[in-house]
Amino acid sequence: MRYFITTIFISISFLASAQQDPLYSQYFNNPMLINPAFAGSNERLYAGVAYRSQWAGIDGGPTTFNFNSHIALVNNKVGVGFLAVQDQLGDIKNTQYGTSFSYRIKMKTSTFSFGMQTGFTRYATDPNAVKVQVNPDPAFYQFTETKFNTGVGVLLQNEKYTLSLSVPHLLANSVSQGGESIQVYSQNFYMYGAYVFYVNERVQFKPSTLLRATKGSAASADVNCNFIFNQKYTAGLFARNLNTYGTLVQMVMDNYRLGYIFEVPGKSSALNYNTHEISLALSLDVLRSHNHSSNGL
Repeated sequence: MRYFITTIFISISFLASAQQDPLYSQYFNNPMLINPAFAGSNERLYAGVAYRSQWAGIDGGPTTFNFNSHIALVNNKVGVGFLAVQDQLGDIKNTQYGTSFSYRIKMKTSTFSFGMQTGFTRYATDPNAVKVQVNPDPAFYQFTETKFNTGVGVLLQNEKYTLSLSVPHLLANSVSQGGESIQVYSQNFYMYGAYVFYVNERVQFKPSTLLRATKGSAASADVNCNFIFNQKYTAGLFARNLNTYGTLVQMVMDNYRLGYIFEVPGKSSALNYNTHEISLALSLDVLRSHNHSSNGL
């Protein structure tokens, strides 16, 4: 019975979220995941990895691993990046690979960037990824299909604020499995904004908001409130749709950053399981034109 309930849960969850991009809580640390215009935005070489375990404790619950790297070139006017994302839910695994390109225009007090990304998504099912009572089960079988994808984004930022608008998946990807059309990803629109308030020389307050919109799905909103101490330590709280709440802690050590997020469901959530997300990033000034006065994290 437990395996049967788990299978039903996974199927319902996939149908409800198939048109959504993988969920992140540390997108403000790895913003190129949602907007290619961020490639090269820190005017250094950047590389980061993150792992997210959603609803920990449920067999076949969503897990996401991502890697992204980008570098500023041509006197910091051009950004080039690469990303890889693996999103798994039950026996279903979506793996994305993409390259990003951005062009940056220096304005009087800020920088405007526009970017494009291109790549492909590999949709696959693995019957060995879930526990079933009857093995082999005809409802679970091996299936693989690859789809092309492209995305765009724009960015306006300076030392105090960030404004971002992007569509990481311009093409609505679907696959045909068992004679049935399954929507893998749809057009997801992202709008992100953040502002830094200087409380004093050692403390900064950085609120931010991320809005997600997908055709046929309810809009989603994240609100984050973070305090930054001595440019090294960050602690904050966030809420998603007033239904999920979490806390963030992170530390910057020279050119490295280590971050952790812990999420808990709200009272109205149907699933009482926690979520964990951890990230590690590296930033280096490897070119003469790179920003040597900041760690870019």
